[in-house]
Amino acid sequence: MYFPSRDEAPEFAGAVLDVLRQPLESGEIRIHRANAVATFPGRFQLVMAANPCPCGQYGAPDGECTCAPSVRRRYLAKISGPLLDRVDVRLTVRRVTATQLKLGATTPRITTADARARVIAARAAATERLVGTPWRTNAQVPGAWLRENARRMPAGATAVLDRALERGAITMRGYDRSLRLAWSLADVAGTDRPTAEQIAVALYLRKGAVA
Repeated sequence: MYFPSRDEAPEFAGAVLDVLRQPLESGEIRIHRANAVATFPGRFQLVMAANPCPCGQYGAPDGECTCAPSVRRRYLAKISGPLLDRVDVRLTVRRVTATQLKLGATTPRITTADARARVIAARAAATERLVGTPWRTNAQVPGAWLRENARRMPAGATAVLDRALERGAITMRGYDRSLRLAWSLADVAGTDRPTAEQIAVALYLRKGAVA
């Protein structure tokens, strides 16, 4: 989803952002009227970006934030907990330094064509695994099915998720979404099921990895 007029999610009203919660969960958009309910297909990939504060300087080593703590809290609170719970990958991106620019010019990077080929192969693996089910991609698979398949993983593979759930670090929705991401990581890596390391990486990405 692309918002052409604004590039920061917290610039939108919280109520506007929260409207996305149900379509993200069900893949449908429902419009309720007095005498009828209209349902439309609504599956989409949501990508959001936000500065650490309205002035954008909070946490920057070479800048000084001018925002009061209450202003920072209000700004980030526009993205509610329930909406954030539906975001599978969260990355904290630091400012690029001059040294990183120089290193980046000489560091080999994956090309767009190579990345596309890996995505196509991963989606094909998921489709093959889901033959005989109503689903074709990991994103469509319900949590109950994921947890049932988790029982056939190596012993202790989901231990990191189990501990996070018991501590309250993730919700049940977060548990299922982490499993979906782990299956996608496995498909990209060409393994037949997620390893304990891939599940840990999925949880790490969910909790806000630093890029």
